[in-house]
Amino acid sequence: MAATIEVNKQSVKQLLETGKKQKFVIPEYQRSYAWTDEQIQILFDDLVEYTENDNENTYFLGTIVAYENDQGEQEIIDGQQRITSLFLLLRAFYTKLESMVETPESKNFKSQIETALWEQDELTAVVDYKKTLIVSRVMGDEGNKIFTNILTTGRANPKAKDNYSINYNLFLELIETYAASQPEQFYYLIRNVLSRAILLPITADSQDTALTIFSTLNDRGLALSDADIFKAKMYNHKDKAARIQFIEDWQHLDEEANNANESIQTLFYYYMFYLRALDGDRKTTTPGLRKYYSRNNFEKLYKDDVMDKLNAILNLWILINNRIEIEGEEWYKNIEIKQVMDSLTSYPNEYWKYPVVTYYLKYRKENNFEVDFLNFLKKLFAILAARYIVTPTLNAVKGGILNLNTEVIKSSNPKFEFAKIDEQELKDKIKKAHRNTVRMILKVLAYQHQDNLLPEKWEIEHILPQKWQSNYFSSSTDEEVKELVEHIGNKVPFEKKLNITASNGYFKKKQESYNKSHIKLIIELSRNNNEWGLDKIHERDVRTADEIFQLFSEWGLNQINVNEKGKNLIVIPDESLNKYHEYIEIFDLEDNNENRKDFLNKINPK
Repeated sequence: MAATIEVNKQSVKQLLETGKKQKFVIPEYQRSYAWTDEQIQILFDDLVEYTENDNENTYFLGTIVAYENDQGEQEIIDGQQRITSLFLLLRAFYTKLESMVETPESKNFKSQIETALWEQDELTAVVDYKKTLIVSRVMGDEGNKIFTNILTTGRANPKAKDNYSINYNLFLELIETYAASQPEQFYYLIRNVLSRAILLPITADSQDTALTIFSTLNDRGLALSDADIFKAKMYNHKDKAARIQFIEDWQHLDEEANNANESIQTLFYYYMFYLRALDGDRKTTTPGLRKYYSRNNFEKLYKDDVMDKLNAILNLWILINNRIEIEGEEWYKNIEIKQVMDSLTSYPNEYWKYPVVTYYLKYRKENNFEVDFLNFLKKLFAILAARYIVTPTLNAVKGGILNLNTEVIKSSNPKFEFAKIDEQELKDKIKKAHRNTVRMILKVLAYQHQDNLLPEKWEIEHILPQKWQSNYFSSSTDEEVKELVEHIGNKVPFEKKLNITASNGYFKKKQESYNKSHIKLIIELSRNNNEWGLDKIHERDVRTADEIFQLFSEWGLNQINVNEKGKNLIVIPDESLNKYHEYIEIFDLEDNNENRKDFLNKINPK
C-alpha cells in the first residue's frame, strides 16, 4: 500500500489551532530543545524587518513534519525547535498584551493568540490556561515541565539556564523594547506572526513515512537516528521506577560511545549481527537497522540484557579504539591480542567487526576465552587479509563472514568457509600491495618484531624516496624505478614526526632519523643495511612475501579446522575441480603415533 502524505500551506495561527483537535506532541525520542538566544534574536529580527518593509508577500518559516500517532496526537518528527519557539513567542506576546491597557487591538490579538495556545470551551470560548495545545515528552528532560509552566503562567525564572527560560525571557525583552519604540508597528508585528508567517505542515500516514520525509528534507546534520527511536521504545516499555535508571544508563552509554569514537547507533548495528547469528541468519543482504529491530513490534529491544550487551560491545571498542584497559577485561593485557586487533583495524572494510563482536559476546565469560579469542583473531585476520590482498573487493568476504557469524555461535573454534588462497598469487600481490592493504600488511609485519603496540600516529615511509634523481639508477628506466618505489619491499611504518624530519633524503641521510624510531622493524632495517637500492627492494619484496605467507599459514590460512568433538577436520584441495573434500581424521589431536603421521603426510605433505 502506497504511503499517503498531506501538504497544506498554513499560517502560524491556522496550524497551531489544529492542536485543539489533535494536540502537538514532541515525542520521547526527540532531542531536547536546543535553539540558542542567537537563533531567537535572528528569528525576531527577521520578523521585524518583514513587518517594517510592509511586505505584502508571506514570510516562510519552514516545514513541520508530523504524523498522527495511536493516541490521535500530532507527533512531530521535524520542526520541533521551530514550533516550540513559536509557542514561546506567542506566549510572550500574550504576556505583553495582558500588561497593556486594553484596546480593541489588544483585545483582538489576545483572543487570536488564545485560540493558538490553549484549549477553550466550545460554547463560551473560556480559556483553560492549564491545557496547552503542545506538550513535550522528551525522555528525561526536566525542560518538559518548564516549557509547560511557561505556557501556563507566562513566567520564567530570570536566572534559569535552560533554553526554554532563556529564550522566553529574551522574547519578553525584545517585545518590550519593540513595543516601546514602535507602538504603531507593534500590532502589525503580531498580525504578521499570526497570519502572514507561513508554515508548510507535511502530515504523513505513519512514523516510518514521516521519518523518511524528514531524512530527505533535513540538511542540518541533526537527523533523528534509529537509536533515538529505539531509546523511546525501550523507555516507554519500562515501568516508571525503572525509567530514571534507564535514562542514566543511556546517557552514560552515549557519552562513553562518543569517547570511543563510536555511537549508540553503531552499537545497535553490531548487536544486530550478533542477534542475526543467534537466529542462524546467513543472508548477505543487510536489513535496515530500524526495519530489523521493528519486527514483531520491537520485541528484540525489550529483552532484559540489551543494555548489558550494548555496554559489553562498547567495552570492546574502548579497548580497541582507545587502547586503555578496563577492569574485568584481563584478556586485554595480552599483547598478541592487542596487536592482531590493531592490525584488523586497518582492514579495508568493517566486515571483520561482526564476527569479532559475535565471538566476544558469546564467549567472553568462558575460562579459556583469552587463548581461544587469540587463535580466532589470528585465523580471522589471516583469512580475511589474504582474501582481500588477492581480491580487494567487499564481495570477496561478505558471504563467508555471514556464515562465520553463525558458526561462531555453534563453537568457540568455528568453521571458516572461505575458498583456498593460492600461495604464489598471494605472494605476488603482497609485493605489489594495493594501496588499501599496505597499512594492514605493514602492521602485521612490524608486530613480528615489536613487543608493544605501534605508535598511534605513523605514516608509510618510502625507504627509497618517491622523488629521485633520474641519473641515480642509470641501468633502470624511470618507469621501472617508479613501480619499485611503490612495492611493499620499499615501505615501512614510521613515526609521523620522524618522517617529517627524514623528508625525501636517500637512505644514508635518513638513517639518523630511523635510529631514533621506537619501531623495531625500521631500526633493524637501518642497522642491517649501509645503502638502499633497487636490488634491496627486490630482496625485501621476496622476504616480506615469504614471511607474511608463512605467518598466515601458521595462523590458519588454508589449514585444517578443528571440529567440536576435538578431531581434526582435514580440507584437501582437488586442483582439477577447484573444490575441497573434507575428511574427519580418526586420531585424537594429542595422538602422535606413526599411523597419524603417515595419514597427515599423505594428505597434507610439507
